[in-house]
Amino acid sequence: MAAGYRLILIAATIIDGMKAERIGRVLGIGVRVAGRVAGQRMAESGARAAGGPQAGANAQVRAVADTVAEAAMQARRAAVPAGRGVAKGVGGMLRPFQRAGGILWLEITGAFFLLPVVVFAPNIWRMRASWATGPDHRTFLASVVVVAVFLYLGVSSFWRARRRAKA
Repeated sequence: MAAGYRLILIAATIIDGMKAERIGRVLGIGVRVAGRVAGQRMAESGARAAGGPQAGANAQVRAVADTVAEAAMQARRAAVPAGRGVAKGVGGMLRPFQRAGGILWLEITGAFFLLPVVVFAPNIWRMRASWATGPDHRTFLASVVVVAVFLYLGVSSFWRARRRAKA
């Protein structure tokens, strides 16, 4: 019994990418289906071989169903604590990198926000003569709005990364 529990616990810790609720649900469904199929096959083979009463086959089916139900309960009990343990272990391992990762994330998003500024700034310079009236008036205004919005987002992202790095 204890060895079976350890084996299930080890198997559950290997499957660390799945949620504990899903592991139990998948194992439970699989075990129930396998139990039904095994029970039906045993009943059919027992009826064919005996050709008469199915009392022995029914007892075998019940025994298999009890074993399957017990295995499903053990798997369900083992999956939840194992999943929690794996999540705590991974979280503890990644905790030191959380601050550096957050700063790096802000800097990367800031760089991506500054890319449209680099693309649209030459348009503003090229169309500066038609800022009030002219053939490129709407394009000029749209470029100014895009540059202003993305410049704000990029600079504020770098600003937040700097503040987080100092804290």
